[in-house]
Amino acid sequence: MSRGTWLSVGAVVLIVDAVQWVLSEAVTAGAWKNPVYSYATNYISDLGVPDCGTQFQGRELCSPRHALMNTSFMVEGVLFAIGVVLLARLLDGRARRVVMALAVAHGVGMVAVGLFHGSPGGPSHGLALHIGGAGVGILSANTVVILAGALRSLRPPTAYRVFSVVVGALGIAGVALVGMSESTAGIFERAGVYSWLLWSVVTGVLLLTRRARRPSMPENVPA
Repeated sequence: MSRGTWLSVGAVVLIVDAVQWVLSEAVTAGAWKNPVYSYATNYISDLGVPDCGTQFQGRELCSPRHALMNTSFMVEGVLFAIGVVLLARLLDGRARRVVMALAVAHGVGMVAVGLFHGSPGGPSHGLALHIGGAGVGILSANTVVILAGALRSLRPPTAYRVFSVVVGALGIAGVALVGMSESTAGIFERAGVYSWLLWSVVTGVLLLTRRARRPSMPENVPA
């Protein structure tokens, strides 16, 4: 396959990745009736807890479609890793290896999030693996986003560079502020997750648009 084909495949994978997450989250949250799921106060991980009626950190958890969200966690990790590894072909040397390592770390982290639930009902190591996986997944993905804007070798458009650095930095800041208040925990956690999902869509659309406009020219777009 040509480099342009690999980039197009990577772009589509990133877009599909973000869309499947948002849809799965919306469907799973919509099935949560008693109590009603709150995007502001509930963690995303609450949607994957299998035990209805569990009390955790003052929140009553009941996610009838927890299997859907846990599957989405794992699918997201795998697709993001594949998409970024494909786009890393734009890089050389150490930069490529670093980006690919971060992508794989994200994938492993998110698979752990899906396999080990964020509830106190299971073994203690399960909760620890869930939290650890989430931390690795979120930090790795947002670092990839920042690097996409910061690596000058990519020669991306200025607006894209600024967008990537700002969105990635806001994502990391959001995670750091999760514990600030119980009433906003869900908002800040989503800032840390939606950052790379938004970046995935923007990057994918940009790559596909440039590919369609200049099919015969070498690719010179961000990864």
